Amino acid sequence: MTDSPETLAHALLDAARAAGADAADAIAVAGTSLSIGVLNGALEQAERADEAEIGLRVMVGQRQACVSASDTRPETMREMADRAVAMARVAPEDPTTGLADPSQLATGWDIAALDMVDAGPEPDPAALQDAALRAEAAARAVEGISLVQSASAGYGRQTRHLAATNGFSGGYARTDHGLSCVAITGEGTGMERDYYGDMRLHRADLLPPEEIGRRAAERTVARKGARQPRTGAYPVLFDERIAASLVGHLLQAVNGGAIARGASWLRGAMGQQVLPTGLSLTEQPLRPRAAGSRPFDAEGLPTAERAIVADGVLQGWVLDLATGRKLGLESTANASRSLSAPPSPSVSNVALTQGEASRADLIAGMGTGLLVTGLIGSSVNPNTGDYSRGASGFWVENGAIAYPVNECTIAGNLRDMLASLVPANDARPHLSRVVPSLLVEGLTLAGS
Repeated sequence: MTDSPETLAHALLDAARAAGADAADAIAVAGTSLSIGVLNGALEQAERADEAEIGLRVMVGQRQACVSASDTRPETMREMADRAVAMARVAPEDPTTGLADPSQLATGWDIAALDMVDAGPEPDPAALQDAALRAEAAARAVEGISLVQSASAGYGRQTRHLAATNGFSGGYARTDHGLSCVAITGEGTGMERDYYGDMRLHRADLLPPEEIGRRAAERTVARKGARQPRTGAYPVLFDERIAASLVGHLLQAVNGGAIARGASWLRGAMGQQVLPTGLSLTEQPLRPRAAGSRPFDAEGLPTAERAIVADGVLQGWVLDLATGRKLGLESTANASRSLSAPPSPSVSNVALTQGEASRADLIAGMGTGLLVTGLIGSSVNPNTGDYSRGASGFWVENGAIAYPVNECTIAGNLRDMLASLVPANDARPHLSRVVPSLLVEGLTLAGS
């Protein structure tokens, strides 16, 4: 590809106008990804991808259609525009369809302040292989590890540009560096597995390979001899690495798409208490060096920090333009978009208020219960909030970890679960979802 994403996006708009579209927006993405995997001290796989993809949404009146392609030749863009306009003309009318008013659009953002791009050179494949080998060796050196299933290192860089016929034009780039390791202990039916990984926008922030391998191995060895816990009602502590899933269920329930469909257990809960007093859930789209940061949303609206929940009280829904129009509300600048579909609401970075106690303090205070470090499958009723998931982790007796557990199910209702949250103070601040370990009272455990 020789044309920049900005050039491609504007060329798509020109093609859409020529094809007869009343309005249109276009996204162009260019990127590179590199992945290296090792096994038993040798290179197992090496992959590199250089992508150039384009997506076009056209509107004819209040009818719309979307098309995408990975071919950026001018003739392909003309064919895309013709096809999209033809599709839009026979699509059903939607009164909520339409671009943002020019007065709503973002202007003058400071992309450098978000610090999303590592200024260093693309890592050499040999350097990635060396990092993966070091992680694997560190994991294998931990007593009790029978096999390192995988160790991999990767790098990516992506640039995207959004342009629309309402005058918006903007783009940004993002890099990422990752390293992960999966280890196994035991054999046959007694085999247990765990992992550790780190992903950062800047290579300098990435944990050392030896630490990643060691953490993966230590987590794995701690799971040796896992068995089912007792059945009953007990407090459950969601470890920091999976606690964000609870916040994810809350975010799904306040998504404007679910609210507009009436398919949310939080419909009608605006202004009500949904978290304990003192806890807030804040969206932070402008947080530096965070994977979800963005200066504007997929419809060109400016992003800003806002409280989704403040002092336990639900403040608002997560909206794009269309869902906002359906609900008679303004967009919250939460539009997200793939290349081949119209915008839909989605959050960027979020942070939950941290507590004062450590995870160890919560374990000591919970008496008898379950520390969950892994979740399997999901059964969540979007209308009622009834929750049931397979879980693994550690049984707690008299405020201390007693033994590892697996093959159990935890169940409750999300409305009740969220209302009883007790947060620890161990959230990792660089993650897109900054959520600490969370203690929930009185869940039902189904084990032995």
